[in-house]
Amino acid sequence: MAERINFRDDIRNNKIKSFLLMIIVFVVIIVLGGLIAMAVDPAYFFVVTIFATIFSLVYIWVGYYYSDKIALASVNAKPASRERHRMFFRAAENMSLASGLPMPKLYVMDSSEINAFASGRNPENAVICVTTGALEKFEKDELEGVIAHEMSHIANYDIRFMTLVAVLVGMISIIAQMFLRNLWFASNDDRDSKAGVVIMIVAVIAAILAPIVAQLVQLAISRKREFGADSTAVQFTRYPPGLRKALEKIKYEHVDDKEKRKFPKAEDTL
Repeated sequence: MAERINFRDDIRNNKIKSFLLMIIVFVVIIVLGGLIAMAVDPAYFFVVTIFATIFSLVYIWVGYYYSDKIALASVNAKPASRERHRMFFRAAENMSLASGLPMPKLYVMDSSEINAFASGRNPENAVICVTTGALEKFEKDELEGVIAHEMSHIANYDIRFMTLVAVLVGMISIIAQMFLRNLWFASNDDRDSKAGVVIMIVAVIAAILAPIVAQLVQLAISRKREFGADSTAVQFTRYPPGLRKALEKIKYEHVDDKEKRKFPKAEDTL
């Protein structure tokens, strides 16, 4: 008999793994910076670091205060109507009570596909946006499962966390690109020695690989936060089949017609 999974343990483990992955990103920045500083004039790296820091601070400020507005504007979302989107409001109100979080602002974007996202710097300034397709295709328990998933992101401060990760990954890419593009304008004094050549080669390889590694880490962190949100959503709804059916519908919708014939409909699997 399979061991029963405790969702609280799952949440804690995912948070620990996400934190460890964040440490990996920091280490990549330090190692990349150290190699570049050894390969070129340290003053050059100092200028790059100052530029990247200023850029990152601006990015953090804009992302922190305007992430919800930017996300909503990018999909042309409109405020939800309590009269036209009653089930959406009921699901959000139920999950707000279950989670103890403030009621988020609700938005709807016009799309036939099933999709939803949460944004905002904290629970007091959070928004949840769903597509018209989600509202049309989801049953009450399925919609509550999806809303619980999005409110889990809000409760766990995943949006703020992923903004920080994006900034760190962006810093790595900026530093690496500036180093590679300006490599030939750097001082050549240390390149004549064997050690200088080796350091330069290692720095170039690191500058090429670091952004790739950072992107992979970012994807891994995002995946861990999604698992954590699923576990927290179960805690909020106390009804796992709702979220499971919603995920099955999403999976079914994103396969082609040939593949669809291999899958039963979501409601037939329960």
